[in-house]
Amino acid sequence: MTSIKQRPEGYSRVQITLHWIIALLIAGQYLFKNSIATAWDTIRAGNNFAFDPLVMAHVAGGSLILLLVIWRVIVRVKRGVPATPENEPAILKAISHIVHWAFYVMLIMMSFSGLAAWFGDVVFAAQVHNILKVVLLALIAMHVLAVPFHHVVLKNPIMKRMVKSHH
Repeated sequence: MTSIKQRPEGYSRVQITLHWIIALLIAGQYLFKNSIATAWDTIRAGNNFAFDPLVMAHVAGGSLILLLVIWRVIVRVKRGVPATPENEPAILKAISHIVHWAFYVMLIMMSFSGLAAWFGDVVFAAQVHNILKVVLLALIAMHVLAVPFHHVVLKNPIMKRMVKSHH
């Protein structure tokens, strides 16, 4: 007899905490990216670059995002996620599913490409990293715009799921 895994009623405290920590780390990566871009350009030009804590913060932040995203994917696979709201059209359910997995893929690829560029001096990885940051911004925009759409247009409480946990 095969048992079907029941979807949780909501996200767990761990899932919500990981979501918001990763979101804050990503915001920091975008806000302070100029330091690492300047360091990269200086090093690529053959010049020495003095230690900059913001460069270290970018590298450490990207590494931490990688670890937290992997943790988040493991929790998602093991625990599951709540079902999409009943009143959500099938096409939006599909888009939502694709966007969520695209986030994980983009963040993992960005972390690895950033690490390869910085520690391996791989120019192609830096180029990929720069392209992916634009793709990630588009995903973030879709994700953020979906919140008021769900709240105002579809009138479902999806926003509350990332605030209040269901153990």
